This record gives sequence, structure tokens and C-alpha cells, in this order.
Amino acid sequence: MKNNLPDNEQAVWILKTRGPLPLHALAEALKVTTEGARFQLQKLAADGLVQATTAVKGRGRPQQIWSLTEKSESRFPDTHAELTLRLISSIRETLGEDALNEVILSQQKNNIRKYNTELKQFPELEDKLQELAALRDKEGYMASCTKEGESFLLIENHCPICAAAKACQGFCKAELETFRTVLGKEVKVQREDHIIAGARRCAYRITPRTI
Repeated sequence: MKNNLPDNEQAVWILKTRGPLPLHALAEALKVTTEGARFQLQKLAADGLVQATTAVKGRGRPQQIWSLTEKSESRFPDTHAELTLRLISSIRETLGEDALNEVILSQQKNNIRKYNTELKQFPELEDKLQELAALRDKEGYMASCTKEGESFLLIENHCPICAAAKACQGFCKAELETFRTVLGKEVKVQREDHIIAGARRCAYRITPRTI
């Protein structure tokens, strides 16, 4: 997913992808002085997009930690959220919960076919995961994949269908099952962080079953 935020809101992107950070880390990421970073953050705070809390670590001086507010989510895409919610409500009311589950299952099958087509050229797990992350990133999930020891962590910093997922947990279940299907029985896929549960991101631990 491309970073299309204006220059004066780049801190929002950094906090979205990295999580809460102290001023000096933000300044380093922004490649500006701490005063320059503080100026940008104060303006963003005035707009209601970021907030600061004080953290005390050891015997050192209290440190300000900057994080995003709920309002900042408006800076990232929530694909056709209002229309999607209306459709979910209409399907439930007119056709019932089973019909809604069938719609989600159909979309899940479409995603599985799409990902299988794109991933079949990558026999190695790491390459396959990097391509899967790239595909999800293009879909608006701000996705990346990192290797951690003998396992991998697929991270999605944003959920472009968050409104729909909150209205119907079936979307999240289908996402997890999709990953398990396209990655195969040779790996174990576990969700470690979940935006719907209050985490700042969704994260999936992928581990080869031989480990």
C-alpha cells in the first residue's frame, strides 16, 4: 500500500506501521530534528490525529510516547465501508445468517484461487510469504513479512474492511482459513494480534510444522 499522506502527516504513517514511538525515534524516522518532529506532532495532535502519553522506564526521565487516535483511521482506506455495512444488514434481514456465511465463503474461495495462482511460482516458504504480503499490501492492508528465528510474522498494519469485520466476525475467520489453505498443511498459521480485538494491527505467526 502506497504512502499517499501529505508531508505534514508522515508521522501518522510511521505510527501506523511501527506503533507508538518516543519523539526521538519519530524524528529519526522522519529524518528531521526533534524540534521539527515535535512541531509536526503538535499540529497533528491539534487536529486530533495523534496523542502523547508519559512513560517512565527505570530511573531515567519520563518519556513522551506518541500514538494514533481513533480519528486517524480516516487517513487510511476502509473500502466502501458504508455500502458494505448496508449490504451485510440487508443480507441478514432478507436472507438470514446462513446466506451471509455463504457469501463470505464464496469470497474466501475467490481469494484462495487468486493467491494460489500468484504463489505457485514460489516453492520456498519465505518467498511465498513475501509475495503474499505484497499482494495483501496492494489490497490496502499495509502488509509486510519478517523472519523471526525459525518462524515468520505476517503483519497487517491496517484493515481496509474493518467496518465489515466488526459487523461480521466471519470475515476474520475466512481470512485466517484462507492463509492456512494457501500456505498448506506443512506450516502452522496462528493469529497473534487482532485489530478487531483492540490490537493496533493483525499479525500471523507462520511456523513450519517440522519445527
